[in-house]
Amino acid sequence: MRIARDDTVIIISGDDKGKTGKVLKVFPDTQRVIVEGVNFIKRHTKPRSRMQPGGMVEKEAPVHLSNVMVVCPRCGEGTRPRRTKHIEGRSVRICSKCKEIVGKT
Repeated sequence: MRIARDDTVIIISGDDKGKTGKVLKVFPDTQRVIVEGVNFIKRHTKPRSRMQPGGMVEKEAPVHLSNVMVVCPRCGEGTRPRRTKHIEGRSVRICSKCKEIVGKT
């Protein structure tokens, strides 16, 4: 998978097209990610206790991987990250446009 947790991504299709956010959770088996502040749904919840009242709760729903692109920290555009060997011999993700390291090192 080209997208990891804590990556900044941009939505490239759908109702939230153009919005950016941080990846909160990745589901590799279904190829979906949850992005902070994007694709809200409403859930009706029952009250569980006095401290947790019931009602309608808005939360983020998963988005398919084909609808998001990683944002490069240097050029600020959506990019398809490439894998390459780093100086220490580790494999890192780089921006396909400006060759800057993307995400965690």
